[in-house]
Amino acid sequence: MKKIVASGKTVDDAVRSGLTQLNVTMDRVKVLVTEQPSKGLFGLIGVREAKVELELIPDPTIEAEQFLRDVAEAMGLTIAIERKQTKEATYLSVSGGGDIGMLIGRRGQTLDALQYLVNIVANRYSDSHLRIVLDAEDFRERRRKTLEELSERLAGRVIRTKKEVVLEPMSSHERKVIHSQLQNHPRVKTYSKGDEPNRRVVIALKEKQM
Repeated sequence: MKKIVASGKTVDDAVRSGLTQLNVTMDRVKVLVTEQPSKGLFGLIGVREAKVELELIPDPTIEAEQFLRDVAEAMGLTIAIERKQTKEATYLSVSGGGDIGMLIGRRGQTLDALQYLVNIVANRYSDSHLRIVLDAEDFRERRRKTLEELSERLAGRVIRTKKEVVLEPMSSHERKVIHSQLQNHPRVKTYSKGDEPNRRVVIALKEKQM
């Protein structure tokens, strides 16, 4: 926890000085008054300023963003983070120079691992559960479109060959994309089999209705 001591003619002046030093608003700190101001003898001699201790209250999302920057810096990357807040989650979108693909990894595996760690960091500083969704260079949207197109192609193959298709292991998020894309398909169905992290989607023909 970051703490500073600030002083001023009054307690309010001392608090304002501390907030300026930390560059935060009042809701981001805890304040402890360590010395009250005193006018001294005859109000002239030995004037003592007020002193306060300000303790910075960590913001879960800011802590998560700093963790991301530290990881990126360790990888030789300088990144920018755009934040979007919804009722369901906080979305952090990473962009920047250099090889941002290093943060994504093969089929997004590094990105998923970072998202997991970012959620751990954020929830360490939160009294209620937070959900953070991490993306980089719109990878998740591009991946979603790729999976939707793949599922349609494979559904066509299942119909032609009348043989089920077992996809490669995927995260629960990616499996959900496949299931959602084909849930209303008239001729094929989907289900998952196997255990994490090797759980796979299966696309098979629907049984003929009598």
